Amino acid sequence: MKNKIILISLIFLIFTGCVGISSKGIFGTGVSVALDPRSLGTQIDDSVMQKNLAARLILRDKNYLISLNTKVLDGRIFLTGKVDDPEEKLQITKLAWETKGVRSVKNDIKLKEDFNFQRSAKDLLITSQLRAALILNKKINSTNYQIDTYKKKIFIYGISLTAEEKKIVISEAKEILDVEDVIASIVLAEDLRIQKN
Repeated sequence: MKNKIILISLIFLIFTGCVGISSKGIFGTGVSVALDPRSLGTQIDDSVMQKNLAARLILRDKNYLISLNTKVLDGRIFLTGKVDDPEEKLQITKLAWETKGVRSVKNDIKLKEDFNFQRSAKDLLITSQLRAALILNKKINSTNYQIDTYKKKIFIYGISLTAEEKKIVISEAKEILDVEDVIASIVLAEDLRIQKN
C-alpha cells in the first residue's frame, strides 16, 4: 500500500504542471493557453482527465509510460501507441471509457512489431514535413495540432478554428509524398462544449 502511494505521488509529480501563460498541455511544450479556443475551465478539465487516465494506465503497467500516448480534447480521449496483444488494447479502451467526464474514445493503438529503422525514419520524415507545412501556412494555427505518423499513416489531433482550416490541414497532409492514409481527429472550435469568450 505504501509503495502505491509513493508511486501515485511520483506520477503526479511527473505529470503535473502549471497552467499559465504557456502550458505543456495536449499540443506540446510552449503552447500559449491564449491560442487555445477552449475555455480555461475546459482546458483544465481535459488536463485533469488526461493525467488521471495516464496515472491509471501507469499503475496498470509501468511500460505504458513510454509505449502509449493519451490526448484529451473537450472530453474526447485519443489513444495512440503500441501494445503486445489485442486483449490489452481492449482493456485500455475500457479503462479510457471509465474516466470521469469522457465523451468519446478513439483508439489508434497498434500491435507491436519488430523495429524497422527504415519505416521509422520515413514516418519521422512525414511528420516533420507536415509540421513544417502547417507552420508555413498562414491560414493555419499550427500550435493547435498534434501529429503522429505510423506506417505512412498520419494521425492528426487538434482543434480547428474554422471548417476551412480543417480542410487545409487535411489537404496539406494528403499532399506529402508516400502518405498512404490521413486519419484526422480534428474538432471544430464551434463544436466545443464551452467556447472561449
